[in-house]
Order: sequence, then structure tokens, then C-alpha cells
Amino acid sequence: MCPAPVVPTADRGFIIPIGGGEDRVKEMQIHRRFVELAGGENADIVVIPTASQLEETGPDYYRIFSDLGAGNVEFLPISRRVDCENPEFSEMLDRATGIFMTGGNQLRLSTILGGTLVAQKIRRQNAIGVPVAGTSAGASIMSEHMVAGGDSNSAPAVGNVSLAPGMGLTNAVIIDQHFTQRNRLGRLLTGTSYNPFLIGLGIDEDTAAFIGPDNVFEVVGSGTVTTVDASHLTHSSMWDAREGEAISLLGLRIDVMGEGCRYDLTNRQAYAPDDHASFCSLAAAEIKVD
Repeated sequence: MCPAPVVPTADRGFIIPIGGGEDRVKEMQIHRRFVELAGGENADIVVIPTASQLEETGPDYYRIFSDLGAGNVEFLPISRRVDCENPEFSEMLDRATGIFMTGGNQLRLSTILGGTLVAQKIRRQNAIGVPVAGTSAGASIMSEHMVAGGDSNSAPAVGNVSLAPGMGLTNAVIIDQHFTQRNRLGRLLTGTSYNPFLIGLGIDEDTAAFIGPDNVFEVVGSGTVTTVDASHLTHSSMWDAREGEAISLLGLRIDVMGEGCRYDLTNRQAYAPDDHASFCSLAAAEIKVD
């Protein structure tokens, strides 16, 4: 899973949820990596600022990606569902080598984009190799099951998180953002308890999970990514708990990973940076011998 410029291929593109609050002025490490994946000076990046109602959001990201050397940057001024059927926007997405969804309100984003031509184009482009990144609300909507809202600073309890359908770029995870800064562990635990198949991803501000086509992600940024694996629960009281009642979850596995750590979503295994490098080298050697 080495970050490198990509062109559309038969492999899925990177999925890059960002926890919000990313550095937009100094090193811009996350944005820089995204531009590289999108093709660097040959990148054609489309920004979707729909989640935000601020007029400066699109131009702000235009500046960021242009300053980082992207060859072409455009943003889609989508504020209504009818805008999503604009053939010009469809053509822009067809040309895109990178797609970026900004922060704001994820329900605004899902209710405007959901089921439209634009949403279909984003999924299709990602499926053929185009990286798709999203920050804050733009991160939440990436998964099939989206955290639509809920209580911060709360223990896991019935009713402290609300879920809605997301864009479905991945069905393996459920994503929460501004994670440590807003103390959202309780609501992520509740979200994963509804369906222990899902891996909870709690992503801090100025931090991203670069999920590669092999379903292994790398942590990039100044914070951490927390994974919640509920697949081996030995007991859950969710099914018979009352509204507002704290729930019991026994047998959870939680990993907290900083920069350079990796996580295999298929095998549900976390790796320190050097450990995963050794694992990949061994796997490559075995494949070569065969």
C-alpha cells in the first residue's frame, strides 16, 4: 500500500476519510498525499462543497490543491438535488482523477446527493481507480452506514447515535470524525453494537485513514485513528436495553493508531509501521517463490 499517483484502472481507488480540522496552511500533509494519488501535476480534482453552506469553502480548497501543484481543480456548486442532474457536472466527474468532499452537515450532503447521478458517478469513478477523499461530514458519508448525529461525551447507550444510509464506497466500516476532540467513543461503540460486522473508525482532527484497494489503511496526520472491532463480542445488552440506558459490550477489541500505523480491514489486524512493512515483504517473497 504505497501512495503513488494513479490512473483509472480495474482496481478500486483509495478511500480517504479525514477527521476534519486538517492543516490547510503549513505542511498540508493529508492534502499533499491526496494530490499525489490523484496524479500530481496531471491531477484533475473535483471538489464537492455541498455539505457546507459557506460560499468560501469551494474556493478555499481550490487554493489548497492548486498551491500543491494539482494540474486542474474545479468545484461543483451543488446546493439542490436538481443540480446533481447537470450534464456539465457529470462530465467533470468523468474527467476527474481525484474527488474531494468537504465538511459541514452530513445529512445535508446525503439528502442532496443520495440516489442522484452525481452519487452514482462518484461510486463508479472510485470503482475504477479514482481516489475519493472527504473531511468531517465528507468522511462520514463514505460508508454504507453513516453516523448522522448523536451525543458526544456520552457512554455507549441506546439512542446516543443516529444512523442513515451513506454513499456506500465501503461496507466494511462505520466512520465518526472529530473523534478524540469531541469524545465520541461512546457513540461509535453504540453504532458498532447495532451490527458487529462493521469496524468502527474514529478519526481525529488533522488525521486521515488512507484505505487502499487491498482494504489496508495507513494513518496519516497528527492525531490517531481508533478502530472498534465488535466481531468477537461475547455479550451485548443492546437488543433488550431501554432508550437512554447504558449498554454492556463484552469482548470488544480496540486499537489506537498514530501516524504510519496500518490496519487490515479484511483480517481485522493492526500493525505498527515496521511490522506491516515486514509482513508485506514476507507475503511478496512467498508469492514470488510460488
